[in-house]
Amino acid sequence: MYRKMLLARRFEEKAGQAYGLKKIQGFCHLYIGQEAVVVGINEAIKPTDYVMTGYRDHVHPLVRGADAGMLMAELYGKDTGYSKGKGGSMHFFDVEHRFYGGYGIVGGQIPLAAGMAFASKYRGESHIAVCSFGDAAANQGAMHETFNMAVKWKLPVLYVVEQNKYGMGTDIARVSSVPDIHKRAPGWDMRGESVNGQDVVAVYEKVKELTEWIRAGNGPVLLECYTYRFRGHSMSDAATYRTKDEVEDYKGRDPIVTLRKLLLTKKGVTEEQLDAIEEEEKAIVEKAMKFADESPLPPDEDLWLHTEVAEGEPDEKPRERVLGLKNVDWPNHPTDFKVTWDLEPRETAAAPAAPKKGAA
Repeated sequence: MYRKMLLARRFEEKAGQAYGLKKIQGFCHLYIGQEAVVVGINEAIKPTDYVMTGYRDHVHPLVRGADAGMLMAELYGKDTGYSKGKGGSMHFFDVEHRFYGGYGIVGGQIPLAAGMAFASKYRGESHIAVCSFGDAAANQGAMHETFNMAVKWKLPVLYVVEQNKYGMGTDIARVSSVPDIHKRAPGWDMRGESVNGQDVVAVYEKVKELTEWIRAGNGPVLLECYTYRFRGHSMSDAATYRTKDEVEDYKGRDPIVTLRKLLLTKKGVTEEQLDAIEEEEKAIVEKAMKFADESPLPPDEDLWLHTEVAEGEPDEKPRERVLGLKNVDWPNHPTDFKVTWDLEPRETAAAPAAPKKGAA
């Protein structure tokens, strides 16, 4: 866990530097300070589980095993990135490691995670969906609608609130009548828990407990991880809404420093061993930067590539392709179904009756 937390921290630090050098354009939301949350979760779940998050997404696929060079290349907008440079910072995606996004719409991933959990349950699989979102996303209507459905259907999904106190520059307590978001869970008859998100061991143990409960068929859980981002909301945010004392107080609870102390005092690990790990992770990130720097930009002719289905090549069985379902009766094109009150197939939908002569 220490190794992965260091990798996440050094990756984000280098991404911040690259942004300052204008190698990365557009939005860039760093995860520095919150590493215990993502690492604790991913150490506790299975490689086959589905994971998705919001737009502070760089390290989520990284700690699941995604290639650091390809991730950095995606940030650079290079052709060697996971989405050939078209996803960028907010839309990372790595199917190989079951990371299904990076979503730029606040809370947009919440209903999608329920859909993935439904697919797993429908197919009789043991996979669960793990969906992270920020505290500000908890005030999105889609969350309430989804939680109601997830509880009713007992969907195998763990919802994780990365509670870092601020939605952009607004303190959650200023805009929420219940700022402790896990306390809302009883309103949906849902299990709600909280954990110290600066303690990776505590996160790991809590997620291990909750995922076992979910896999047993008990339905969804809402877990709130109290954490803190050391940087602003994004690279354009100077974070002047926070006091220096507040930031320094939380830096005193740095999850990496906390774990390092634990390893030194309780686990018999030496300073030399931890320093060696530090150098190894730095080398991985330096290599990733070099790969991104030397990678080509996408060619101009690829501008429209992978943006729409090519004419004459409809995705005839999208559910079979994406979800692995067989023998699915699925139209070749959405227009093959005419929307009527009964949703009848187009070829059998009754034509509207012609008006009688003289009718007004």
